[in-house]
Amino acid sequence: MRIRIVHGLALLSTGLLAGAFGYGAVNLVPTFNAVPLPMRLSFHAELMKMNGITMQAAMGTAFLSSLALAVLARGRARLIASAASLLTLASFLITRFGNVPINGQIKRWAVTSAPAGHAEILGRWELFNDLRTLTALAAFGLLITLAVGKLRAVTRSGHDRADRS
Repeated sequence: MRIRIVHGLALLSTGLLAGAFGYGAVNLVPTFNAVPLPMRLSFHAELMKMNGITMQAAMGTAFLSSLALAVLARGRARLIASAASLLTLASFLITRFGNVPINGQIKRWAVTSAPAGHAEILGRWELFNDLRTLTALAAFGLLITLAVGKLRAVTRSGHDRADRS
């Protein structure tokens, strides 16, 4: 029963993480690129104030629940949960060492002005955003695969029992 709860929490948290990053990649980034630069910088700086807490909580919960699942699971399931855990850790590391420093620059630019090479820096932020989105999505996909595989195993064993009757 405990492993089911942990798996459910891992699915929920990685799904929320992948969804949040995915929404940002598909909706926010194109919007950032469509508005005037001062508007983008102001909005980006304000958004990061809110994201600082919520995204760290999502990344932490996704990592810890996936790691707990890896500890509780056995065999192939342990490998899959471990891979999901490493992918959520990668999302965190990309964010912490890629996006966050650039967010600090953007925050300063929002109250001053962007430097001459700002387009390259914003492009790097978008690359890091794409990478963390892909790692979060891959972690979620692995945990879905694990859930579907368990469901298939349960269904198959149920059919086996019915066939023997």
